[in-house]
This record gives sequence, C-alpha cells and structure tokens, in this order.
Amino acid sequence: MATETSFETDFWKDEQLRKTWDDIVPGEPRKTLPYTLTLEAIQKYCRVVGDMHPLYFDEEYARKSPYKGLIAPPAIHILLMFACTPADDWMRSPGTVNAGQSWSYNLPARPGDVIRLEARALDKFIKKNRLFVVHDNVFFNQRDEVICSGRGWTIRPF
Repeated sequence: MATETSFETDFWKDEQLRKTWDDIVPGEPRKTLPYTLTLEAIQKYCRVVGDMHPLYFDEEYARKSPYKGLIAPPAIHILLMFACTPADDWMRSPGTVNAGQSWSYNLPARPGDVIRLEARALDKFIKKNRLFVVHDNVFFNQRDEVICSGRGWTIRPF
C-alpha cells in the first residue's frame, strides 16, 4: 500500500532558511523537488476542499469516463506547489500575499505520476513601497508532458 507524504503545516518552522528579496534573481531557475502523487494525497486534498467528484474517488466511474481512470482535480497544483518546493525557497516565505495568478491546464495529473516543477522568477520590482515578484511555474509528469502552467504575482514581506 502506498504511503502518503507528510506535509509540514508549521509554515514558520523554517523561516530563517528562506531566501530573501535580495536572493531572488529573475530568470534563474528555482531549485525544486520531484514528488510522487499518490491516490491518498489526491483524495485527502479533495476532501479538504470539498470536491467529492467520482473522477477522484470511484475507479469504475473514472474508467468509463473520457479519462479512462482516476485523475486529480485541476487545482491539485496548489498541493504540488508546496510538495515540489524545498523549505528554503522564497515562495514559502510567511507573510507572502498572492496578488494574482493565471493557470492553463493541459492534462490531468494521475495517481502515481512523478511530478516535476520548473519554476523561476520573471521579474521583481518595488511599487508603492511593496515588493512584487512575477513568477512562472510549469508542472510536468514523468513523461515530460505538461500538466499545467501558470504565472503568478506575489507581494513579498519586508
């Protein structure tokens, strides 16, 4: 039986390890970690967000669907963002505010997929005494197929 990866829920725990504003280099790839997406992780995420669609829980239903098997919901990238990001990454900084995002979904993630994230800051700037970072993220499966890609804007803490 597959075991579920445990996620740290104390987001302040590694605060002193996090890269700061000065460490963010636009264009430089961020260090990321591969993550094997389990059925348990998918279903736990779905329960937490209240999405009980049978495509995520009922193998017979999913097998008869156009997907031909169980899948993860598109918004699984929220879980994957943290699962694929090491503790010292600037994206994990407590006090970060999501200032907007835009995502494109290409194909569903599935149980057993080994997810890889390619991510980088595109730009950083100060506006009205706030620190902004524009960044992009692309999630791939083990066959190098793009699951989803997105661009985001965050306001960083001082």
